[in-house]
Amino acid sequence: MQRKPSHIDLSTASGLAAILLWSTTFAVARSLAERVGTLTAAASVYLVAGVLFLVQVWWAKVPLTRCLKLPRRYLLGCGFLFVLCTTSVYLAVGLAKDREQVLEIALVNYLWPAGTVVLSVLILNKQAQWLLLPGTALGLAGMFLVMTQGARVSWTSFWEHFQSNPAAYLFALMAALSWAFYSNLARRWAGPNQGGAVELFMPVTGLVLLVMRLLSPETTSWSGQAVGEAGLLGAITALSYGLWDVAMRRGNLLLVAACSYFTPLLSTLVSCAYLQVKPGPRLWIGCLLLVAGSLLSWRSVSDSKPAGPEPEH
Repeated sequence: MQRKPSHIDLSTASGLAAILLWSTTFAVARSLAERVGTLTAAASVYLVAGVLFLVQVWWAKVPLTRCLKLPRRYLLGCGFLFVLCTTSVYLAVGLAKDREQVLEIALVNYLWPAGTVVLSVLILNKQAQWLLLPGTALGLAGMFLVMTQGARVSWTSFWEHFQSNPAAYLFALMAALSWAFYSNLARRWAGPNQGGAVELFMPVTGLVLLVMRLLSPETTSWSGQAVGEAGLLGAITALSYGLWDVAMRRGNLLLVAACSYFTPLLSTLVSCAYLQVKPGPRLWIGCLLLVAGSLLSWRSVSDSKPAGPEPEH
Protein backbone atom coordinates (compact mmCIF):
# COMPACT_ATOMS: atom_id res chain seq x y z
CA MET A 1 0.00 0.00 0.00
CA GLN A 2 2.89 2.34 0.59
CA ARG A 3 3.92 2.17 -3.07
CA LYS A 4 0.60 3.16 -4.56
CA PRO A 5 1.07 6.96 -4.34
CA SER A 6 4.48 6.79 -6.02
CA HIS A 7 3.02 4.61 -8.77
CA ILE A 8 0.31 7.17 -9.42
CA ASP A 9 2.90 9.95 -9.40
CA LEU A 10 5.02 8.07 -11.95
CA SER A 11 2.02 7.57 -14.22
CA THR A 12 1.12 11.25 -13.93
CA ALA A 13 4.72 12.17 -14.72
CA SER A 14 4.42 10.08 -17.88
CA GLY A 15 1.62 12.35 -19.08
CA LEU A 16 3.62 15.48 -18.29
CA ALA A 17 6.59 14.03 -20.17
CA ALA A 18 4.34 13.36 -23.19
CA ILE A 19 3.27 17.02 -23.19
CA LEU A 20 6.90 18.15 -23.18
CA LEU A 21 7.77 15.76 -26.01
CA TRP A 22 4.81 16.88 -28.13
CA SER A 23 5.97 20.48 -27.73
CA THR A 24 9.02 19.72 -29.89
CA THR A 25 7.03 18.44 -32.88
CA PHE A 26 6.63 21.61 -34.95
CA ALA A 27 10.20 22.80 -34.47
CA VAL A 28 11.88 19.54 -35.45
CA ALA A 29 9.33 18.83 -38.21
CA ARG A 30 10.05 22.17 -39.88
CA SER A 31 13.81 21.72 -39.64
CA LEU A 32 13.55 18.23 -41.14
CA ALA A 33 11.14 19.36 -43.88
CA GLU A 34 13.60 22.08 -44.92
CA ARG A 35 16.28 19.43 -45.38
CA VAL A 36 14.47 16.52 -47.05
CA GLY A 37 11.07 17.82 -48.15
CA THR A 38 7.65 17.89 -46.55
CA LEU A 39 6.28 14.45 -47.47
CA THR A 40 9.66 12.78 -47.06
CA ALA A 41 9.89 14.19 -43.54
CA ALA A 42 6.37 13.09 -42.63
CA ALA A 43 6.77 9.59 -44.09
CA SER A 44 10.14 8.97 -42.45
CA VAL A 45 8.93 10.12 -39.02
CA TYR A 46 5.79 7.98 -39.03
CA LEU A 47 7.53 4.95 -40.49
CA VAL A 48 10.06 5.13 -37.66
CA ALA A 49 7.27 5.63 -35.11
CA GLY A 50 5.23 2.82 -36.66
CA VAL A 51 8.14 0.38 -36.51
CA LEU A 52 8.78 1.30 -32.87
CA PHE A 53 5.11 0.69 -32.06
CA LEU A 54 5.19 -2.70 -33.78
CA VAL A 55 8.35 -3.62 -31.87
CA GLN A 56 6.65 -2.60 -28.63
CA VAL A 57 3.61 -4.72 -29.48
CA TRP A 58 5.85 -7.67 -30.30
CA TRP A 59 7.87 -7.22 -27.10
CA ALA A 60 4.73 -7.06 -24.98
CA LYS A 61 3.40 -10.14 -26.82
CA VAL A 62 0.09 -8.41 -27.48
CA PRO A 63 -1.51 -9.69 -30.71
CA LEU A 64 -2.12 -6.89 -33.19
CA THR A 65 -5.32 -8.67 -34.17
CA ARG A 66 -6.79 -7.28 -30.94
CA CYS A 67 -7.22 -3.98 -32.77
CA LEU A 68 -9.25 -5.68 -35.51
CA LYS A 69 -11.85 -6.70 -32.93
CA LEU A 70 -12.66 -3.06 -32.24
CA PRO A 71 -15.78 -1.53 -33.85
CA ARG A 72 -15.45 -1.14 -37.60
CA ARG A 73 -16.56 2.49 -37.60
CA TYR A 74 -13.86 3.28 -35.04
CA LEU A 75 -11.13 1.60 -37.06
CA LEU A 76 -12.15 3.19 -40.36
CA GLY A 77 -13.47 6.54 -39.16
CA CYS A 78 -10.89 7.33 -36.50
CA GLY A 79 -8.14 5.75 -38.59
CA PHE A 80 -9.01 8.13 -41.43
CA LEU A 81 -9.05 11.13 -39.05
CA PHE A 82 -5.68 10.09 -37.60
CA VAL A 83 -4.09 9.96 -41.05
CA LEU A 84 -5.80 13.20 -42.11
CA CYS A 85 -4.58 15.07 -39.03
CA THR A 86 -1.00 13.89 -39.43
CA THR A 87 -0.86 14.66 -43.14
CA SER A 88 -2.42 18.09 -42.62
CA VAL A 89 0.06 19.02 -39.89
CA TYR A 90 3.09 18.21 -42.02
CA LEU A 91 1.67 19.87 -45.14
CA ALA A 92 0.95 23.01 -43.11
CA VAL A 93 4.46 23.03 -41.66
CA GLY A 94 6.06 22.42 -45.05
CA LEU A 95 3.98 25.07 -46.84
CA ALA A 96 4.78 27.79 -44.30
CA LYS A 97 6.71 30.47 -46.19
CA ASP A 98 9.27 30.93 -43.39
CA ARG A 99 10.05 29.84 -39.86
CA GLU A 100 8.14 32.76 -38.35
CA GLN A 101 4.98 31.55 -40.06
CA VAL A 102 5.55 28.07 -38.61
CA LEU A 103 4.80 29.58 -35.18
CA GLU A 104 1.49 30.90 -36.50
CA ILE A 105 0.67 27.56 -38.13
CA ALA A 106 1.33 25.75 -34.87
CA LEU A 107 -0.98 28.03 -32.90
CA VAL A 108 -3.79 27.64 -35.44
CA ASN A 109 -3.38 23.88 -35.02
CA TYR A 110 -3.62 24.28 -31.24
CA LEU A 111 -7.23 25.34 -31.56
CA TRP A 112 -7.95 21.61 -31.22
CA PRO A 113 -8.29 21.59 -27.40
CA ALA A 114 -11.10 24.16 -27.51
CA GLY A 115 -12.56 22.44 -30.56
CA THR A 116 -12.52 19.10 -28.72
CA VAL A 117 -14.47 20.61 -25.83
CA VAL A 118 -17.06 22.26 -28.09
CA LEU A 119 -17.59 19.06 -30.09
CA SER A 120 -17.90 17.01 -26.89
CA VAL A 121 -21.13 18.88 -26.17
CA LEU A 122 -22.54 17.80 -29.54
CA ILE A 123 -21.05 14.31 -29.83
CA LEU A 124 -20.74 13.07 -26.24
CA ASN A 125 -23.70 14.96 -24.74
CA LYS A 126 -21.55 16.86 -22.27
CA GLN A 127 -23.13 19.62 -20.23
CA ALA A 128 -21.74 23.09 -21.01
CA GLN A 129 -21.67 26.06 -18.64
CA TRP A 130 -21.57 29.71 -19.65
CA LEU A 131 -17.74 29.72 -19.55
CA LEU A 132 -17.72 27.84 -22.87
CA LEU A 133 -18.67 30.99 -24.79
CA PRO A 134 -15.90 33.28 -23.47
CA GLY A 135 -13.46 30.37 -23.65
CA THR A 136 -14.19 29.79 -27.32
CA ALA A 137 -14.12 33.54 -27.99
CA LEU A 138 -10.69 33.88 -26.32
CA GLY A 139 -9.29 31.03 -28.42
CA LEU A 140 -10.55 32.62 -31.65
CA ALA A 141 -9.26 36.03 -30.53
CA GLY A 142 -5.86 34.48 -29.97
CA MET A 143 -5.83 33.09 -33.50
CA PHE A 144 -6.97 36.46 -34.84
CA LEU A 145 -4.05 38.25 -33.13
CA VAL A 146 -1.57 35.65 -34.33
CA MET A 147 -2.68 36.15 -37.93
CA THR A 148 -2.54 39.96 -37.87
CA GLN A 149 1.07 40.30 -36.80
CA GLY A 150 2.84 43.39 -38.04
CA ALA A 151 -0.43 44.95 -39.21
CA ARG A 152 -3.36 46.89 -37.83
CA VAL A 153 -5.77 44.62 -35.97
CA SER A 154 -8.75 44.44 -38.31
CA TRP A 155 -10.70 41.97 -40.37
CA THR A 156 -9.00 43.32 -43.51
CA SER A 157 -5.49 42.68 -42.20
CA PHE A 158 -6.56 39.22 -41.00
CA TRP A 159 -7.93 38.37 -44.44
CA GLU A 160 -4.85 39.73 -46.24
CA HIS A 161 -2.59 37.69 -43.97
CA PHE A 162 -4.64 34.57 -44.64
CA GLN A 163 -4.58 35.14 -48.40
CA SER A 164 -0.78 35.35 -48.34
CA ASN A 165 -0.65 31.58 -47.74
CA PRO A 166 -4.17 30.12 -47.50
CA ALA A 167 -3.18 26.49 -48.04
CA ALA A 168 -0.89 26.42 -44.99
CA TYR A 169 -3.50 27.94 -42.68
CA LEU A 170 -6.29 25.74 -44.02
CA PHE A 171 -4.22 22.60 -43.49
CA ALA A 172 -3.45 23.71 -39.93
CA LEU A 173 -7.15 24.31 -39.28
CA MET A 174 -8.01 20.95 -40.86
CA ALA A 175 -5.52 19.27 -38.52
CA ALA A 176 -7.13 20.95 -35.51
CA LEU A 177 -10.66 19.97 -36.54
CA SER A 178 -9.77 16.40 -37.49
CA TRP A 179 -8.04 15.82 -34.14
CA ALA A 180 -10.96 17.34 -32.25
CA PHE A 181 -13.34 14.98 -34.06
CA TYR A 182 -10.95 12.05 -33.52
CA SER A 183 -10.77 12.68 -29.78
CA ASN A 184 -14.54 12.63 -29.39
CA LEU A 185 -15.41 9.90 -31.86
CA ALA A 186 -12.76 7.59 -30.40
CA ARG A 187 -14.60 7.81 -27.08
CA ARG A 188 -18.03 7.43 -28.68
CA TRP A 189 -17.20 4.56 -31.03
CA ALA A 190 -14.60 2.58 -29.07
CA GLY A 191 -15.51 3.51 -25.50
CA PRO A 192 -13.16 4.28 -22.61
CA ASN A 193 -12.52 0.65 -21.65
CA GLN A 194 -11.91 -1.13 -24.97
CA GLY A 195 -8.49 0.32 -25.62
CA GLY A 196 -7.41 1.98 -28.84
CA ALA A 197 -5.66 1.15 -32.08
CA VAL A 198 -2.89 3.76 -32.18
CA GLU A 199 -0.36 0.93 -32.61
CA LEU A 200 -2.19 0.13 -35.86
CA PHE A 201 -2.93 3.71 -36.95
CA MET A 202 0.73 4.74 -36.64
CA PRO A 203 2.31 2.30 -39.15
CA VAL A 204 -0.68 2.69 -41.50
CA THR A 205 -0.11 6.46 -41.45
CA GLY A 206 3.54 5.89 -42.29
CA LEU A 207 2.61 3.71 -45.27
CA VAL A 208 0.03 6.21 -46.55
CA LEU A 209 2.59 9.02 -46.33
CA LEU A 210 5.18 6.84 -48.07
CA VAL A 211 2.80 6.25 -51.00
CA MET A 212 2.10 10.00 -51.18
CA ARG A 213 5.84 10.67 -51.20
CA LEU A 214 6.48 8.14 -53.99
CA LEU A 215 3.77 9.78 -56.10
CA SER A 216 5.20 13.28 -55.62
CA PRO A 217 8.14 14.91 -57.45
CA GLU A 218 9.71 16.04 -54.19
CA THR A 219 13.49 16.42 -54.19
CA THR A 220 15.22 14.82 -51.22
CA SER A 221 18.76 15.26 -49.96
CA TRP A 222 19.63 13.36 -46.80
CA SER A 223 22.37 14.37 -44.38
CA GLY A 224 23.53 13.17 -40.99
CA GLN A 225 21.47 15.80 -39.21
CA ALA A 226 18.38 14.95 -41.26
CA VAL A 227 18.70 11.25 -40.37
CA GLY A 228 19.13 12.21 -36.73
CA GLU A 229 16.07 14.47 -36.75
CA ALA A 230 13.92 11.84 -38.47
CA GLY A 231 14.95 9.21 -35.95
CA LEU A 232 14.54 11.59 -33.02
CA LEU A 233 11.10 12.83 -34.05
CA GLY A 234 9.95 9.30 -34.85
CA ALA A 235 11.03 8.15 -31.40
CA ILE A 236 9.42 11.20 -29.77
CA THR A 237 6.16 10.51 -31.60
CA ALA A 238 6.04 6.87 -30.53
CA LEU A 239 7.19 7.53 -26.96
CA SER A 240 4.80 10.43 -26.37
CA TYR A 241 1.76 8.38 -27.39
CA GLY A 242 2.89 5.53 -25.14
CA LEU A 243 3.44 7.82 -22.16
CA TRP A 244 0.12 9.54 -22.73
CA ASP A 245 -1.65 6.19 -22.70
CA VAL A 246 -0.10 5.35 -19.31
CA ALA A 247 -1.19 8.70 -17.89
CA MET A 248 -4.74 8.41 -19.21
CA ARG A 249 -5.16 4.94 -17.73
CA ARG A 250 -3.40 5.22 -14.35
CA GLY A 251 -2.35 8.81 -13.68
CA ASN A 252 -3.96 11.93 -12.28
CA LEU A 253 -6.26 12.61 -15.22
CA LEU A 254 -7.36 16.10 -14.17
CA LEU A 255 -3.81 17.34 -13.58
CA VAL A 256 -2.48 15.96 -16.86
CA ALA A 257 -5.47 17.27 -18.83
CA ALA A 258 -5.06 20.75 -17.32
CA CYS A 259 -1.34 20.83 -18.10
CA SER A 260 -1.95 19.70 -21.68
CA TYR A 261 -3.58 23.06 -22.43
CA PHE A 262 -0.22 24.77 -21.97
CA THR A 263 1.18 22.88 -24.97
CA PRO A 264 0.79 25.92 -27.32
CA LEU A 265 2.99 28.00 -25.02
CA LEU A 266 5.59 25.25 -24.61
CA SER A 267 5.60 24.57 -28.35
CA THR A 268 6.16 28.26 -29.11
CA LEU A 269 9.06 28.43 -26.65
CA VAL A 270 10.71 25.31 -28.08
CA SER A 271 10.20 26.45 -31.67
CA CYS A 272 11.69 29.87 -30.96
CA ALA A 273 14.79 28.26 -29.46
CA TYR A 274 15.24 25.45 -32.00
CA LEU A 275 14.38 27.45 -35.12
CA GLN A 276 16.05 30.64 -33.84
CA VAL A 277 12.97 32.78 -34.32
CA LYS A 278 12.13 36.00 -32.45
CA PRO A 279 8.34 36.36 -32.41
CA GLY A 280 6.60 39.68 -31.87
CA PRO A 281 4.57 40.55 -28.76
CA ARG A 282 1.28 40.01 -30.60
CA LEU A 283 2.10 36.34 -31.14
CA TRP A 284 2.81 35.88 -27.43
CA ILE A 285 -0.45 37.60 -26.51
CA GLY A 286 -2.33 35.46 -29.01
CA CYS A 287 -0.67 32.35 -27.60
CA LEU A 288 -1.69 33.23 -24.04
CA LEU A 289 -5.25 34.00 -25.16
CA LEU A 290 -5.39 30.60 -26.83
CA VAL A 291 -4.19 28.89 -23.64
CA ALA A 292 -6.67 30.85 -21.50
CA GLY A 293 -9.52 30.10 -23.89
CA SER A 294 -8.73 26.39 -23.91
CA LEU A 295 -8.61 26.26 -20.11
CA LEU A 296 -11.92 28.09 -19.75
CA SER A 297 -13.53 25.80 -22.31
CA TRP A 298 -12.22 22.74 -20.46
CA ARG A 299 -13.55 24.03 -17.14
CA SER A 300 -16.95 24.79 -18.64
CA VAL A 301 -17.88 21.25 -19.61
CA SER A 302 -18.86 18.30 -17.42
CA ASP A 303 -20.38 14.88 -17.94
CA SER A 304 -24.14 14.64 -18.07
CA LYS A 305 -23.68 11.42 -16.11
CA PRO A 306 -20.67 9.77 -14.42
CA ALA A 307 -18.19 8.44 -16.93
CA GLY A 308 -14.68 7.10 -17.17
CA PRO A 309 -11.53 8.93 -18.22
CA GLU A 310 -11.53 11.22 -21.23
CA PRO A 311 -10.15 9.90 -24.50
CA GLU A 312 -6.59 10.48 -25.54
CA HIS A 313 -6.04 13.68 -27.52
